[in-house]
Amino acid sequence: MESLEAELDRARDLDVPDLADAIVEIGFECTRCGACCKAETCENGDSDDVDPEPHTATVFPDEIRRVQDAGDEEYDFRDVARPMPYGLEDGPEGPEGETFEWALQTDDCGDCTFYEEREASETPHGDGEAVEDAGTGACTVHEDRPLICRTYPFSVALGGTSQPMGEAVDEHGMVRAHECEGLGRDISRAEATDLAAALKERAVREIEEAIAVRDAYEPVETGPGEIVVHDSEGQKRPDGTGLD
Repeated sequence: MESLEAELDRARDLDVPDLADAIVEIGFECTRCGACCKAETCENGDSDDVDPEPHTATVFPDEIRRVQDAGDEEYDFRDVARPMPYGLEDGPEGPEGETFEWALQTDDCGDCTFYEEREASETPHGDGEAVEDAGTGACTVHEDRPLICRTYPFSVALGGTSQPMGEAVDEHGMVRAHECEGLGRDISRAEATDLAAALKERAVREIEEAIAVRDAYEPVETGPGEIVVHDSEGQKRPDGTGLD
């Protein structure tokens, strides 16, 4: 298996124009459907009616801090991120164990906590008809959203860290496209280039974070109901504070 260092070199050598070519070939336009921000919708708004699989989007430590300071209010760490659920076990006092990195926080339905959906009744025309974007979604921290949100539904196949969002439904060169109703739509070269640059940045950052987590890792014995998150900055509690 290729080392993370070798994979990082490959990521840094990615050619943005080539990635942009692939994105143009595949095609994409965000329809603001919100599917990439949501888990299975709770019936009647009651999370007890269904057992949704929560929305899971990786967020890096510096991205958490940026979202904390986004907009007009300052969010608490727990408002932004939660321990990545993979690797945790269900104990008598709740989830416990060690995990790696963070996921964006979710609400009771498993949707991203920063996702809002416009209701038709909120934005009527003067004649009482709903406006065109009623029912579409919006990100309340859009300008400060993490790289994984900026680049969805695309990823780059580099090897060990390829396919981070599941199976691809389309591909061109090293670019993989994942399930999204906006695929196949026309995209301008300028938009494709911006998206390609963010895609390369994310590919590099993911591997840099993986290397940092590997190098900083120290096994921690956890007790009942205790969670330790290993990220690129060391060992942390679920509220983002360090163990030491």
